Amino acid sequence: MAHSKKFSLLLKLLLILFVIAAPVAGWFYYQNDDQTGQQNFVFDVAAIGNIENSIVATGQLEPKKYVEVGAQVSGQVEKIYVEEGQEVKQGQLLAEIDATVFETKVQNAAAALENKRAQLAQLEAELELAELRAKRNQSLFAQNAVSEDTLMSSQTNVKVLKARIRASQATIKADEASLAGDQATLDFAKIYAPISGTVASIKVREGQTLNASQNAPTILQISDLSLMTLRAEVSEADVNKITRGMPVYFSTLGNLKRRWNSQVRQILPTPNVINDVVLYQVLVDVKNDDRALMDSMTTQVMFVVDKAENTLLVPLSAVRKTLRGAMVRVKRGDTVERQPVKIGVENRTQIQILSGLNEGDQVVIGQQGASGPRRADNERFGQRMGGRRGF
Repeated sequence: MAHSKKFSLLLKLLLILFVIAAPVAGWFYYQNDDQTGQQNFVFDVAAIGNIENSIVATGQLEPKKYVEVGAQVSGQVEKIYVEEGQEVKQGQLLAEIDATVFETKVQNAAAALENKRAQLAQLEAELELAELRAKRNQSLFAQNAVSEDTLMSSQTNVKVLKARIRASQATIKADEASLAGDQATLDFAKIYAPISGTVASIKVREGQTLNASQNAPTILQISDLSLMTLRAEVSEADVNKITRGMPVYFSTLGNLKRRWNSQVRQILPTPNVINDVVLYQVLVDVKNDDRALMDSMTTQVMFVVDKAENTLLVPLSAVRKTLRGAMVRVKRGDTVERQPVKIGVENRTQIQILSGLNEGDQVVIGQQGASGPRRADNERFGQRMGGRRGF
């Protein structure tokens, strides 16, 4: 037990010595590193330029507004009046389905309706005559010229005719509704454009028979190509950095020299998981007045997190971040001095200097060792002491 306590005490003493010695060694290394092998320093110049911190993603374009036009009736496609790529206006006739069966049905329904209207007219005439007879019998009964049975019979006949007229009117209303439905079905044989746009695709050909009994077969698709939606897929590591209204620019794979600018419209909450990679869709709307953008085009997308223009920049490797702040090493004559700086926007290669340096200052970005350019050893020591890129 005593031996174990001594061993534990010795271990604690060694740990305390290490904690004390490490910062001392680091401070000593920090004070002497600038003069050690400074002839091997690699320098770069602080210069004015533009910097951007962005998230890179890929995406695909689609029309924001499109309609798949279907057939609501079965039959043979008699005529198609448009072609793929053609611009159409809302309400324009696109295609016709053979309407012979529907026309016959409408004609039969119209004839039956006309017959029932004639029957109604006959009943109304009979009612008029029955009312006159009942009125006459009422006068004769008052003079004891007819029996009470005759009077009651004529009055009953009036009531019966009125009931038959009401039944006939109800039947006519039902037949009118049925005729209207048949007429609507006949109208469905003509397909009109629900929106203005471009005929993106035609799914059927003239002479093809359509069966709309279970679902509406698609005849063609109309797309409004004046406004496109970009669906960009962003990894779960970056999606929290994206906000609605954030600036976005992108290029298509077929034309990397042209850039389209827009902003984030929406971030969809449900991800796509592909090979265990979680990707969230970010929607971006962009105007397409010249129709240069097309459906299903692949794009390279840049979400601009931060940027600065006409500002002082140095390579990212020149800046060391410590608990005391950011610093650079600057060439002052024949010596190299450490200079505190205030930093701003940074990306993978450059960083913005807000204060502490002037344009043209030469800063250390590494050392040329026996095995080629390398970062200074004190950077690795600084990392052990808690800084991302410390001294």
